[in-house]
Formats: sequence, C-alpha cells, structure tokens
Amino acid sequence: QVQLVESGGGSVQAGGSLRLSCAASGRTFGMGWFRQAPGKEREFLVTINWKSGNTYYADSVKGRFTISKDNVKNTVYLQMNSLKPEDTAVYYCAAGNPEIGKYDYWGAGTQVTVSS
Repeated sequence: QVQLVESGGGSVQAGGSLRLSCAASGRTFGMGWFRQAPGKEREFLVTINWKSGNTYYADSVKGRFTISKDNVKNTVYLQMNSLKPEDTAVYYCAAGNPEIGKYDYWGAGTQVTVSS
C-alpha cells in the first residue's frame, strides 16, 4: 500500500506560478499528475518514471508545467507556470505504472484556483 499526500495548492492570479508536491510512502514504477475541474472529467497531465526519469506531457500543459522528482524523499513535484483561469481544478497525484496507464494509488487532491 502506498499513501500519497499532495500539497502546494492555492489561489493565484493568471500568469502566476505554483509548485505542487506529492510525497509517497513507497515506490512504484512511476507517478502521474491529473486534474479535475468542476463538471469535467479527470484530465491526464504528466507522468514520470522513478528510475529513468522519463516524462510524458499532455499537450495542454507542455511548455508550462514541469514534473520533477526527488528519489531520496520519494517526492514528485509539479511546477506550474503561466497559469490560466482554465487551469483551475483539483490536482491529484497517482502512483502505479504510467507505461500502461495503470494507477493503483491516488492522493486526496489539492485545489488550485487561478483568477483572471
């Protein structure tokens, strides 16, 4: 069983930045970040492989969001720049095997609100 705890959410004006953290109690193949806005389906954002560091981004965030990891702390980060009001959502981290799109563990989520 792996527990995930997200932090770093909050409110920011458009054009601003936030950094989310996801601390994992154990190690899986990789991690991913997702988000869900009110009335919308959950959206994939980015994944990272713990061992190789390989990443894969959704087009919607490529160039604005950056995922990174700290293998010692078992923590994954999501640096979000040039935020837009449409980035407003609850952001979730997940652990599992991103190579096959299988995530076994999910965090509780952290709210990000971007005002215009």
